Amino acid sequence: MLDFRQEPAKDRVIVALDCSAEEAKHLADVLQGKAKWLKVGMTLYYAEGAPIVAYFKERGFKVFLDLKFHDIPHQVKGAAASATTTGADMLTMHACGGVPMMQAAQEGAESAAKELGGEVPATLGITVLTSMNAEILQSVGVSRPLPEQVKSLASLTKEAGISGVVASPQEASMLRELLGPEAYIVTPGVRPAGADLGDQSRVATPSAAFKAGASHIVVGRPITQAEDPAAAFDAIATELEASSL
Repeated sequence: MLDFRQEPAKDRVIVALDCSAEEAKHLADVLQGKAKWLKVGMTLYYAEGAPIVAYFKERGFKVFLDLKFHDIPHQVKGAAASATTTGADMLTMHACGGVPMMQAAQEGAESAAKELGGEVPATLGITVLTSMNAEILQSVGVSRPLPEQVKSLASLTKEAGISGVVASPQEASMLRELLGPEAYIVTPGVRPAGADLGDQSRVATPSAAFKAGASHIVVGRPITQAEDPAAAFDAIATELEASSL
């Protein structure tokens, strides 16, 4: 697993391709030579499977495979191993699945990487989805304040020995202090100033997210639905460079 601290912030912007394969491939062409990371989530992966990851890897991108594993440890170990064989550079699971499940995912990723002779992907525990707020948490039986829930789940990822977490940028500072300088803290819910919030509840601008402690940020619709996606990415890169990140 590579040390993200060796890379400039603009190379740690992950573009979320939550769209059709045709559109995703077009966006990859447009962003070639600009973005280093692409996110393949459920929408794209369930439609196209492992070949879509290979397609982006062959073009030199790093791939964040965001499938959010959540099952018994045996199933998640196998899922993480299978996902690793696609060449994915990051994998996700729900931290609420517990320490044994996350440990199993790590074991699966490590065993598959060893068999292939490749790098072990970063393994990330989802804390609280960025679309959720305190009211939604309460509706599913979580009575503790949202930041405490995030902190509790992040502590489990540390105990499990996985690479880090996925959380909103609003919790990034707390998580950096909790998890230390080497932890991956990947933050969706990042929106350039003035952008539509869509279905995100807990957001920040790109520079604010990095300054708060994010290792990587995920940006989707502000880039992918822009009239000129390359220009939209360049604007974010310029913001980050101006902020000395």
